[in-house]
Order: sequence, then structure tokens, then C-alpha cells
Amino acid sequence: MNFKSTIAALCVAAAFASCSKNNNDNKVPDNPGNYILTVTPAASTGVADYLLTAGSLEAGTISTAGNGIEQDGTYRYYVTTNNKFFSMLYGQGNPGAVTAYNVKDGKLNKLTNFQTETVQAFAPVNDDLLLFKIARNPATPTSSWYKVNTNSLLITSEGTVNTLDLTGLGELAHFSWIKQVGDKVYAPYFTILNNTFSTNHPDGAWIAIFNYADMKLEKVITDSRTSFIGRYFTDGLALTENNDIYAFSASVGVTDKVLTSTKPSAITRIKAGTTEFDQSYYFNFEEASGGMNITNWVYLGNNTFIVNASAKAEKGAYTTGSTVGIVNVANKTFKKVTGLPATTDIQSLTTNNYTPKDGKTGYIGVNLKDGTSYVYKVDAATTTATKGLKVEGGTITAIQFLN
Repeated sequence: MNFKSTIAALCVAAAFASCSKNNNDNKVPDNPGNYILTVTPAASTGVADYLLTAGSLEAGTISTAGNGIEQDGTYRYYVTTNNKFFSMLYGQGNPGAVTAYNVKDGKLNKLTNFQTETVQAFAPVNDDLLLFKIARNPATPTSSWYKVNTNSLLITSEGTVNTLDLTGLGELAHFSWIKQVGDKVYAPYFTILNNTFSTNHPDGAWIAIFNYADMKLEKVITDSRTSFIGRYFTDGLALTENNDIYAFSASVGVTDKVLTSTKPSAITRIKAGTTEFDQSYYFNFEEASGGMNITNWVYLGNNTFIVNASAKAEKGAYTTGSTVGIVNVANKTFKKVTGLPATTDIQSLTTNNYTPKDGKTGYIGVNLKDGTSYVYKVDAATTTATKGLKVEGGTITAIQFLN
């Protein structure tokens, strides 16, 4: 399939549908605003997310009942860039739809809907979205990349990387995520034998560095002090204001379905202007947290992160921890956040969250086992969380903002 011609033919659609499946007079009215919340309705199987808007994350109620835009397909992932919100369908190996929106008068406005390959890593780079479809079969080790221009909403270039040759270890590189650093793209990866995600190399960290203009591989940098960076479909890199790069390792390498990473969950650094791991910096998170491992984070600014962490007993390759804390990478400190429901009451926490990047504040979705869902405001300075917006009719999966 020629994806350029497909997209050119499909762009640009301009209408959006407002769902009105529930005409109950007692339903919660819609809540126009610039915050976007993605919500999976309360149902057992085969349900698609709804996109809802809100004017505030700190108070009020929103609901899927008669409100929002129902997504096409059951597995969706989201990214905001260039003041547009992109909803991407994970097609389980098949091509997936990508839908782009902006906000007009507090309402989502569909800009385009097109198809591209299902991808396993994506990130904003300049005015583009860079997408990676990653190979999992060593017999066909070609991984493909696509650049989607977020102004024209077209794929402008594409290419391939042999991710078996990349490692030199007889295993495929599987990028956990990608990140723009200046005019480069940093792609941390773990190595896999095949689609079982088993590895014989659970105790190493690797980052492939590409020149973005032509996507040529410039070098691979390594660190043996940690396991791989990030997790599957999880961004483990963060760029601070002075252009230092911090990387977390969850220490969740798997061999034959058993966790085999022996290195502690830790944070490492690449200093600004360099392309090597800084051997003078090492933050043993597992030690600082009393045995937990980082599973996700969001950078607030000023060297400060909200982190998700899991206890040793619940550690797993795909586990999102239910403990929330604040990490300061400059001071190498970790403190648990108070004010959240007990971890035993939490069904899930969102990992795609919003922060104004003020160094102080972040907002996370908390879905409880009793079926209720709330947005909590996290104050990094006081390490406290405050209950805010209530979401009815489903579980929160992402929180974003558009101007």
C-alpha cells in the first residue's frame, strides 16, 4: 500500500460527530473547555474510548452519557503536538486510523482521519510526528519509520532500519520510545529474540542516535549499570531545561517469561552536549524507594518528576505501579505523594498525563475499583494530591490540553 497516496486521498475531513446514545434528561451536560480526557466506557469487552472536553481539571463532573466523540476501534493511543490532538488506533498488526483534532470554542474539531501502519513508538519532532513500526521477527528484521507533517497532515517521508543489524547481539532492537534531542532522535531500546519479547541480554541499556534529517544511524551508546530504558510503549527519557537527558530503567527484562534483570531500577544521565552516559551520575531508585521500581514518569520541569512505582511483589514487565511519588533528579530524592486513595482501592492510574511544566504541578487520572474515576492534582512541593474533576461512565486513559 502507498501510504502517501492513501493519506493524500483521505485528508482533510472536517466534521465531527457528537455522540448522543443516551437521552436521559438527568445526564451530566457537556463541559466545553481546552482540556481533553479520553475515557473508556464501563463495559466488559470491545468498547472504544470517548473523547471529552473540560474547562477545569480541579472541579466539576463530566460524563460519557450523551457526550463526547466515540473513537473508532478499541485500542487507541494519544499525543498532543503543534496544538493538535492525535488519536492513533493500534491495529493489532493491521493498518490503523489516525485522527487529528484541534479545539474550537471549547469543543473538539476533527481535522483529518487517515490510515497508516500500526506503530509501536511515536513522538513529536520539529513540526512532525515520527512514527516507528518495529519488527519482531528476526527473519524479517526491517523496521519502518514515517514522518507525518502536523501542518499538512500528510506523510512527507518514510524509510527503514534493520533492527537486527543494529544490536550486533543476534537479537532485534525494540525501541521502547523515541525522543527529539536537538536535531537528533534518541531511540532507547531493549533486545528481543522474537515476538515473545524474551531476551538473553536483560542487563544492558542502549540508545540508538539518529540524525533526524535523513534518519541515518549515527551511533549506539550503552550503559551496563542498568537494564534497558523505559518499558514497552513507555517513554523512559526526559529532557530538562538545560538540555541534560535523564533516563529511567524499570529493570524488567524477561527471559522465557521470567524477570531476569539483576540491575536495580535506577536513573542515569546524558549531559547536555554529549552523546555518552555520564558515568559520574547514578541514582539507585530501588534503594531510595525501599525496593520499588519506576514504571512511568512525567516531567514537570525544574528537575522534578511525578513517577509511578510498583512494589517488589507486584513487579512485572507490563505492570504500571499504583504508588505515586515525586523524584528530583538533581537532588536524587524520592518522596511518596499523600492524599491519593489507598493503593488497594486503585484499579488503574493513567500514564498519559498533563502538566503545565511549571516545575510544580501535574494531573493524573485515578480509576477506582468501585467504578468511580477522578483527576487528581499533584503538588510536587508538598508531595500531596487533591481530588478534582469527577469522570462518570468510564475509566480515564489520558489527560491532555490544547490552547
